[in-house]
Amino acid sequence: MTSQPGTSNGPYGFEYCALYYYAREENAYFLSYLSDIRGQLAPVAKTCTLPNHLQDPSHANPIVLGGAHTHPNNREFSRRDLSVAWRPVRFFDTGTGKVWDRQLMIFFREKTGECRAYNYNNSTRIVSALREETWVPIGEVYNDLGDFRLYEGKDWLP
Repeated sequence: MTSQPGTSNGPYGFEYCALYYYAREENAYFLSYLSDIRGQLAPVAKTCTLPNHLQDPSHANPIVLGGAHTHPNNREFSRRDLSVAWRPVRFFDTGTGKVWDRQLMIFFREKTGECRAYNYNNSTRIVSALREETWVPIGEVYNDLGDFRLYEGKDWLP
């Protein structure tokens, strides 16, 4: 996602959105097609519109787990990102026998080319950073307005 045109152009960049989902038959996670359709026309706001539905003929019964988008100018979730929850925030899938939490992911491309990934769990309200192939909790959302606090000793960067 972060290699698309404009994804790392700072204040002049724009976002790409996708759905992310789990494919039972492959026991793997995937992103849908990317959308660069802007959610707002305000020049300052960086937004994109998530696809309305998933069409993937190669996966018969995908489980949509949430959305994902790029951030062109910072690696942090916005208050808007953290104040909107997918409903239901948690659900049981009879095919896998698992309880799944809905999550929102963001990807940020550093000037060095490195991609950073973060997720927000809509159920637990915990924000985690992908560090050396492991999701590490770095903070939590403490109200419905999307206000966020980092855990002691944690930061957006390792």
